[in-house]
Amino acid sequence: MIRAKRFSRTFLTLEVLLVGVVGVAQLQTQSSPPVQANESAESKPSRVRVSQGVAVAFLAKRVDPEYPKDLKKKGVQGLVTLKVLISREGDVSEVAAISGNPTLASLATSAVKQWKYKPYLLQGQPVEVETTVQINFTLSER
Repeated sequence: MIRAKRFSRTFLTLEVLLVGVVGVAQLQTQSSPPVQANESAESKPSRVRVSQGVAVAFLAKRVDPEYPKDLKKKGVQGLVTLKVLISREGDVSEVAAISGNPTLASLATSAVKQWKYKPYLLQGQPVEVETTVQINFTLSER
């Protein structure tokens, strides 16, 4: 009985965290980010930086990278982190590897270049978005 209560609390905590992430993404679309000290309130930035968690809420089309069988046989795996620039239209305009195996980074970059996002609006106007994307290549079977 005690175990069931603990599970319920854990599930509730996870549910609250997920709702919080979605709430942050919705809040980002409805309000503008804080004005930097060197920017006036009237000048709008042409690019904003958002976390990976917020950016994923705007993801409209995702293409998974190919994971070649020969790399799996060799045991090549790991996390790849990419810096991504999203255009005002929601297209991925630039991708640069930050960390990870160079071969896997190349595969991840090719896939992410095909992703499509919903435009990110700042005060009703679309702006470029800078974010990070992490792709984990694992050997485990699905």
